[in-house]
Amino acid sequence: MSILLIGAVACIAALLLSAWLMTFARWFPIEGIDGKFLVDYKAMIRGHIDYALMALFNLAFFGMGIDLPVLACWCVAIGGFANPTIFVIAAFDPDFWNKAHWKIFSLASFLITTLGFGWISLTLLKHAF
Repeated sequence: MSILLIGAVACIAALLLSAWLMTFARWFPIEGIDGKFLVDYKAMIRGHIDYALMALFNLAFFGMGIDLPVLACWCVAIGGFANPTIFVIAAFDPDFWNKAHWKIFSLASFLITTLGFGWISLTLLKHAF
């Protein structure tokens, strides 16, 4: 279950990095890079918020003190980092949503995340009854 802590720390690190990146992109734009480097600011905000939510989920699941399936924890940690990363990549690539390899990455990320969260949810329900 300690993988949940590692996942939370990775999401928090990405959260901080994205905050700094957005700050510099908006407040301290560099001539020639401005608008060409970070092309979709809204996608970056979505990723930033998603990193925060996924970090909180990782911490909450770890903090419950319930024995959770290790593979489900790995799925939450990996998927919880990969899902927000989709938005971050899209923020830099204006043609992101039309590329097959990113569609495959997105699908794999969503499947892994759904498996992890679903499995942990079922485990929590079993624990409740």
